[in-house]
Amino acid sequence: MSSEKFIQNNLALTTLICASVVVLMSLSVRQVFGMFFIDFNNDLGISNTEFGLAIGIQMLGWGLSGPIFGVLADKYGGHKSIILAFLFYITGVYFLYAGPNTGIFFQISLGVLIGIGCGGTAISIPMSIVGKHFPLSNRTIAMSIVTAVGSFGYFLSPLFTNYSLQNNGWVSTLFYFIIFLFIGLLFAYFVRSPKLIEINEAHSDQGSLDALKEAFRNKSYILLVSGFFVCGFHITLVGTHVPKYVADRGLDDWTAAMILSLIGFFNIVGSLLSGYLSTKMSKKIILSSIYFLRGVSICLFIFLPPSTISSIIFGASFGFLWLSTVPATSGIVAHIFGTKYLGLLYGLVFLSHQIGSFFGAYLGGLFYDIYGSYNYAWYLAIALSVFAGLIHLPIKEQAIDRLQKA
Repeated sequence: MSSEKFIQNNLALTTLICASVVVLMSLSVRQVFGMFFIDFNNDLGISNTEFGLAIGIQMLGWGLSGPIFGVLADKYGGHKSIILAFLFYITGVYFLYAGPNTGIFFQISLGVLIGIGCGGTAISIPMSIVGKHFPLSNRTIAMSIVTAVGSFGYFLSPLFTNYSLQNNGWVSTLFYFIIFLFIGLLFAYFVRSPKLIEINEAHSDQGSLDALKEAFRNKSYILLVSGFFVCGFHITLVGTHVPKYVADRGLDDWTAAMILSLIGFFNIVGSLLSGYLSTKMSKKIILSSIYFLRGVSICLFIFLPPSTISSIIFGASFGFLWLSTVPATSGIVAHIFGTKYLGLLYGLVFLSHQIGSFFGAYLGGLFYDIYGSYNYAWYLAIALSVFAGLIHLPIKEQAIDRLQKA
């Protein structure tokens, strides 16, 4: 092995490890804000609709800032983009912790600032940087490792948050979150973009605007964008409103933490399996199956009598399907268009995800305040599962002509 190849391999491994830690810290904090609602309601006077709106704004901020951080990462380096995002993230949590944190300031801190912070730290940008270091043969596996490590945060964070909220209160818990985010910021320094790009892109003079035009002329890209909207709706509806939903159904407070932890644990398995299968079979079939199965999981959860058993089944099954969409979706984008503008193009796909997340968070709270129930939000989630399962089937998993002729 040449010294240059050795350096490239070590840089890829270092980037993979540090990007995984970045996503671990970012998603660990992001995942559990739904567990703070009762405290925010009691101490800050935040209503269901206000809380859902803040989470919705957060999701939109995450999605809208993602392509911007993607452009910065593609042009100036992944570490600079991610560090900048962490500064927004830490500022948002600090204002939520120290104030002002009511009224419009609640929307700015929990919504705008944390949303922007997630745009550069949570999954899309770190994973796109990792994707640039690995060839097509094992790219989706590397991406799935990043997702799986982030899922480990999903598993631990609800347990820690439930314990800390009961024993230390929500203010101290947010202070611990600030520490976690600073750890992520330190690791972000080592998430470096590769100096070399794929051979078939090395001599391309394509600019960002040209890449966007090329993508939006591609039917398969449009279908991916549309399908990922549904993914965002699902996971944010669940992550934001399940804690109150299970409480309304008469289950113990710890049930919500158990569901969220099971989602995190089984998502590790689901993400790794999705990444592996994406190297062996059609990615669009994997995605279509995931969305159909999500609908089945939700149906069992809302129509079975409320119990610990049904909650365990939902947490495990939905967790298995939680972020397993990410390796296959990002893998298709990279396969069709190459990796030169992967941060930008996947960032736009993720923007659609976050628009769906906005509606999942906001409509869940709005429907509850209007009808006194989350039922209509769940019915919509089931219908969207069928929609997403169908629209992935026509996707063509082949590189564009420009790459095939290179």
